[in-house]
Amino acid sequence: MARILLIDDDERLAGLLARYFERYGLALESATRPSAGLARLAQGGIDLVILDVMLPEMDGFEVCRTLRARSDVPILMLTARGEVMDRVVGLELGADDYLPKPFEPRELVARVQRILKRAAAHEPAGAPLRFGPLTIDPELQAATFEGRALELTAMEYRLLALLAGRPGKTFSREEILNALRGIDAELYSRSVDILVSRLRQKLKPGEFIKTVRGAGYCFVARRT
Repeated sequence: MARILLIDDDERLAGLLARYFERYGLALESATRPSAGLARLAQGGIDLVILDVMLPEMDGFEVCRTLRARSDVPILMLTARGEVMDRVVGLELGADDYLPKPFEPRELVARVQRILKRAAAHEPAGAPLRFGPLTIDPELQAATFEGRALELTAMEYRLLALLAGRPGKTFSREEILNALRGIDAELYSRSVDILVSRLRQKLKPGEFIKTVRGAGYCFVARRT
């Protein structure tokens, strides 16, 4: 499920859109202040940002400029102003699309889906994922730590690829089970804990997987 971050100080809009997005298999998080939004983005796991222009602390153009200096995450800008120049400025700063308020939620979803599809099409197939000393190669289905090949079982690799594919996202044991059952039909909840423990041992001295008490596991490293 794609995870979208809305940076908009309209809390009511955030609640309405979150429920609407669920119908289309999209998870919407929200932040009412740019500082909170940028902090959430730094944690990883966000696939697209919906960014309002009129914000406290700094306007959306400044947020877009700051974000583009750090990340290539797709950005869709919202504004109550419909001037052509605003749209031009946003696109020049690196926004992928622009939608003036008021808007129809279905149009917003359609634009989000289009941007996500376009981003996926431009993602290199099998491109290695790098997290400091750790490199994960989807094409080879292998991983290295500081240039040393990690001896991972098929299940350990699948678990690593699953968690690292969404840094910052907490995966419940059920989600992990559903993703890995194709390898071992007898996999059960306690096995997940054992599997994570084995994987952590092989990733030492790195600290990449965090236990989120009562929720599951989260990959905490940032891509480099």
